[in-house]
Amino acid sequence: MARNKSSNGLSERTSDIILIIITGIVLFLVAYPLYYVLIASFSNPYDVYAGKTFLLPSGFTLEGYKAVFADANIPTGYMNSIKYTVIGTIFSVTLLYISAYPLAQKDLPGRKFLSLFFIITMYFGGGLVPTYLVVKKTGLINNMWALFLPGGVGVGNMIIVRNYFQNSIPGSLIEASEIDGCSKLRTFLRIVIPLSMPIMAVMVVFCMVAYWNDWFTALIYLTGAEKAPLPLVLRNVLIRSSVSAAQASTISGGYAELNKITEMIKFSSIIVAAAPMLIIYPFVQKYFEKGFMAGAVKG
Repeated sequence: MARNKSSNGLSERTSDIILIIITGIVLFLVAYPLYYVLIASFSNPYDVYAGKTFLLPSGFTLEGYKAVFADANIPTGYMNSIKYTVIGTIFSVTLLYISAYPLAQKDLPGRKFLSLFFIITMYFGGGLVPTYLVVKKTGLINNMWALFLPGGVGVGNMIIVRNYFQNSIPGSLIEASEIDGCSKLRTFLRIVIPLSMPIMAVMVVFCMVAYWNDWFTALIYLTGAEKAPLPLVLRNVLIRSSVSAAQASTISGGYAELNKITEMIKFSSIIVAAAPMLIIYPFVQKYFEKGFMAGAVKG
């Protein structure tokens, strides 16, 4: 029996092998940098510079992690980041749903105008100083809600959710529920939300990563180490280490040792900050591709 041929004349087996090789190369290019940072965080920085950590740690050490966790603000930073991420994710996903679902309804009055209003904000903004003044006038300085309210709705994410509602939830199903006596709110809560779990998982991942990694907003609006999220705490740890290394440059041997610790802190901080997201992602990954593709624009 002749083997099936693809449109370019290659057999299916050959095409599969080529795709596997390409996928393996892409996977290596994406995953290796993180793997390198991981093994570098357990290695002697001088061995890292010498290229001895291509596949395995060299000069195994935990000094970088000890230096990071020696800071008394690390536990507080972790708890703050968890709190901000959970509250911010719930807040943003809720706003995404209550803004995207009405815009997905073709009978919504002023639908095109509202959509254009949202889209304009993707291209035009007041900038940092006007935004800071608005936040200050509303009394949100040094308040955690300053992290959520100014950018609570990601318009790009909202468009993806809207497209999911339009393409993946049949309008006839919504009409049938309303004919059976369901109010619009009950239809939304009992039918739309359960059917949109895949796109919700995608938005939860997007929002979680954004809030977990956000340090600049906290730097601008929050004061005091007791309210700082983990990325900001790690940034401060690294800055203090770098300053100490610079101050020790006049001491014989002092600069080299402190610079070594600074380099270890850099790698260790990346792993400490990324670990929670890397642990959580596999649990929602099965929904990720399905939801993201369903929310894409269809021709």
